[in-house]
Amino acid sequence: DVTGKVLMPGLVDSHSHIGGGSGADGSGPIQPDARVLDAIDVRDASIQKAQAGGITTANVMPGSGHLISGQTLYLKLRDGRIVDDLLIKLPDGTVAGGLKMANGTNSMRGANGFPGTRAKSAALVREQYIKAQEYREKIKRANGDAEKMPARDLALEELVEVLEGKRTVQHHTHRADDILTVLRIAKEFGYKVVLHHVSEGWKVADEIAAAHVACSVIMVDSPGGKLETRDMDWRTPAMLEKAGALVGFHTDDGVTDSRLFLRSAALGVRAGMTRKGALEAVTIANAKILGLESRVGSLEAGKDADFIVLSGDPLSVYTRV
Repeated sequence: DVTGKVLMPGLVDSHSHIGGGSGADGSGPIQPDARVLDAIDVRDASIQKAQAGGITTANVMPGSGHLISGQTLYLKLRDGRIVDDLLIKLPDGTVAGGLKMANGTNSMRGANGFPGTRAKSAALVREQYIKAQEYREKIKRANGDAEKMPARDLALEELVEVLEGKRTVQHHTHRADDILTVLRIAKEFGYKVVLHHVSEGWKVADEIAAAHVACSVIMVDSPGGKLETRDMDWRTPAMLEKAGALVGFHTDDGVTDSRLFLRSAALGVRAGMTRKGALEAVTIANAKILGLESRVGSLEAGKDADFIVLSGDPLSVYTRV
């Protein structure tokens, strides 16, 4: 009996680290061949914590300490014994997921091939995508002839998927100049990208909207963190919404707690976002960010039977899932 309750789509978290997964290691800054699929423990309590917050779909990511830290995984948070029980399959049978990239201070280590500056960070990324273009061209020229095929390269295979639009880049970025660098390189190589965190997104909201690029924003309500996030502003989602950009929220769990995900939407409204935009930011907007809008994010016939029941207003701190 759900009389007096609120029914809404299962929440979609566009950036999480539940399940204890990890991607690339310290051997180099660019490792697109690392698959978080091979590192997730589906029996980890963090997954049930996300369920408790009403999250039914999540983009589980490797960390942001690399320019490219590996392949992300879009999971349906069912109770499962093995990771296969949670996988979302695309129509062609492949496993749904993106590619995690990052820029800014996290990857600027200046050792083991890691860049020491922002300019070198961008240069290394460009080099890899040029190699991927050349790899794709060699495969095309081989035209199925095994003797002419280049040696298989798992890292370049994934970057070719990005170039061909089969995999979306989910890109960690904070400062306004770093955000513009992401947009510049994505335009240069013609791939689809989503901006994550965008601490200074409010400074370049019009440029983001003009590029038709979506943003996945984290709402952090306590001081501290990295110097490059000092100009983080709660008004960013509202300003992006006003500029016409697609806006979603994320937990980055455990930076913020999955159990409090709806609170991000409430904080967005408090800072000037529309109620409609904030609720979409934890449902259909995030579904679009993951390319899963045909299955989740709204209550429509033909979609997954994926919904949550709330005790009251979704934006009330007193509401329980």
